[in-house]
Amino acid sequence: MQVPARSALREQFDTASDLYAYAQSLEPAARERDADAIWMISRVYDYCSGFAAAPAAFERDTRVIGEMEMRGSAAMVAARERIRQRCARFVPQDELTPRMIVLKRVEAAEAGSVAAEASLLASGEPLKDTPEYKRDLVERVKESGDPEAYSALSPAMGVAASGKIELADQVAGTQFSELAWQLAACRQGLDCSSDSALMTSYCANGGICSRVPGQDFERFVFDAAIPRQGVDVINDMVVSLMGGKRESK
Repeated sequence: MQVPARSALREQFDTASDLYAYAQSLEPAARERDADAIWMISRVYDYCSGFAAAPAAFERDTRVIGEMEMRGSAAMVAARERIRQRCARFVPQDELTPRMIVLKRVEAAEAGSVAAEASLLASGEPLKDTPEYKRDLVERVKESGDPEAYSALSPAMGVAASGKIELADQVAGTQFSELAWQLAACRQGLDCSSDSALMTSYCANGGICSRVPGQDFERFVFDAAIPRQGVDVINDMVVSLMGGKRESK
């Protein structure tokens, strides 16, 4: 399985300080039904939706979190401030609602984005709600070697997949399996650094923040989420998802 190189378009999502301008720059390609451009616009919408819905309330909540001075407050404030800075030009009138995000991902999926298809399955709105389609999509994600697709699919392959016959022969059905899909995405080139969208969203939206400054997702997972006895198990899962390869950058 050959892992596709990350496009400049995707790398700009990781590095752009102004995600409004970044999304606008993708619009010409999106109008030409460029699947990756549409998908990345949907990622911007998803990343910025919490701030854009109510900027003043977002900033107020950030201040309150900081004033609480709980363990992890400083990291959560930093993550929320990162989102505020990158999403500052979005306003409530942009309507970055969950429904808009789904519609944008349907558009991307219909244009050919496997990552968008995977995200729709993970959000409970697959393009086709049949066991055959879901099984085929998982295989297409693995064949694509696309880290964005692996990451997008990961929530669907955790506990949410437990008991689903169509996924019985896959890495699926446990918390470990969800983490394995996400780790496979990281090892295949997804930005999983300490300031990445992945780590920022975990911390800002879910309060799941690393206590170690500069810690990336993989180190965070093995440090805080997986008992020592589970390390070999999850590494074996990741290797199997990557077609037997230990790592690819």
